[in-house]
Amino acid sequence: MSIDTQTTEFTPRQSAVLAEALRLLVEGGDKAVTTAGLARAANCSKESLYKWFGDRDGLLSAMISYQASKVRTFERPGERLTVASLTEHLDVFARDLLEVLAGDVSLALNRLAIGQSSRDGSKLGTLLLERGRRQIDRRARALLDAGQRDGLLRFGDGEDAYRTLYGLIVSDLHVRMLLGESPQSHKFGVRATKAVAAFLALYGTDRVLAGLDGASRSGSPINNIHHN
Repeated sequence: MSIDTQTTEFTPRQSAVLAEALRLLVEGGDKAVTTAGLARAANCSKESLYKWFGDRDGLLSAMISYQASKVRTFERPGERLTVASLTEHLDVFARDLLEVLAGDVSLALNRLAIGQSSRDGSKLGTLLLERGRRQIDRRARALLDAGQRDGLLRFGDGEDAYRTLYGLIVSDLHVRMLLGESPQSHKFGVRATKAVAAFLALYGTDRVLAGLDGASRSGSPINNIHHN
């Protein structure tokens, strides 16, 4: 039986196979990702691939879920957030999101999906949304909901708040990279910090705003919320 790529973590062996599948996709396009070719490249049997991932759509779904899992989010059940820990979680999310979106794998997947969007029966775009973007969205929304629960964030519509956060982090950067602009990854840390500070300035409660004010007085870059 194939694994549930939405809820099940991949084993180290499955992760290694999926990483190899993504390498094949980047180097040769989706036609390069065949069961036989992947079995040879990953040194495993076709039977194992079918057992783990099912058919080709299942494999593509697992590849996208594996890629999306690289964006870390709030993963500590029962943790009570503080201003510092919320800021840290948001910063990790922002940095990971930028790194993943700028990577060769994500760019290749998105370009393939765009190229196939007019084909009848193409499922890659749908899989990217359902197993990629929405998987990331759900985990990030859980962090924002936890921030509201613990009295650090205030918003009426969590979806709108999340879209604001995503927009502050990514802006038009992903589109520019898809069109061939070289990502300036050395600036991602500063970009993430500024995006998080801007989001907290918009949605933070008085406790958070006091922390931002204190960071400003101490000379921390977190208060500089304008993107370059």
